[in-house]
Amino acid sequence: MREALAGFRRTPLLCALSIGAIGLSLLILGLFGLVAYNIGGAISDVERRVEVVGYLLDDAGSEQVRAARLELEALPAVEAVRYVSKDEALERARRDLVEFSSVFGELQVNPLPASLHLRLREGFRTPETVSEAAGTLAAYPFIEEARYGDEWVERLFALRSAAVGIALALGGGFALVAVLLIVTTVRMAILARGEEIEIMQIVGAREGYIQRPFLLEGAITGLAGGLLALGVTRLAYLVFPGRFAAIESLSWLPQVWTVAGVAAAGLLGLLAAAFAVHREVGRAYGAPGQS
Repeated sequence: MREALAGFRRTPLLCALSIGAIGLSLLILGLFGLVAYNIGGAISDVERRVEVVGYLLDDAGSEQVRAARLELEALPAVEAVRYVSKDEALERARRDLVEFSSVFGELQVNPLPASLHLRLREGFRTPETVSEAAGTLAAYPFIEEARYGDEWVERLFALRSAAVGIALALGGGFALVAVLLIVTTVRMAILARGEEIEIMQIVGAREGYIQRPFLLEGAITGLAGGLLALGVTRLAYLVFPGRFAAIESLSWLPQVWTVAGVAAAGLLGLLAAAFAVHREVGRAYGAPGQS
């Protein structure tokens, strides 16, 4: 640890540039992760609103409806079943369809049917499962029609599939660039201290003794770059939404993501240092005339 810290003191500018370069590369990845996480959350919020609605016949008995609710709630894919009466349906129509408020106000008879609303559990909101739930609901004799907006549901899940594919492609590309930049930066820092490595070899230091301080220094550099990227990403998260009226709020990354990101930065710094110092020390030990 003393040797690693001494290395930072001997070349403070080079270490600062290494930390800055690593932080910049990981900042791009962090900002992309923040955007991807919020897009995924927005799509999940829309998915949670997917419902199957079954419209009841006017002569549907209350006992039939109650028994059907219990049967439907027992299905593995169904999270909840909500009954909407004719009066509640009319009240919701008056509230949501303001342009037709005068029409609804003049009605002598309520033309809207009662309905059952099925909300599916997370993991069961696929087009196939939604269609199957609609078929199950429509099979009851007192259900006139079951709807779920099949075209809209298929488009929603197509959008999710496209978003996942794009996120994996772009995220993988950014991660690869970050890894290459980290490896190059740490290797340049170690190569700049080639004379120090050579002196340690001349005085008889073993290969492992020479490598360990550089490995620790690489890990610390990676962690510092990861913390820098995390801090700037957090700053962008706090400042960015206020600059644009269209963005009401952003959700911060889960804690496991941030901890894993900083830990991965330290690991990348360690691996990059191991690669660079192994080549430098191994080349020197294998050269003719060296002992």
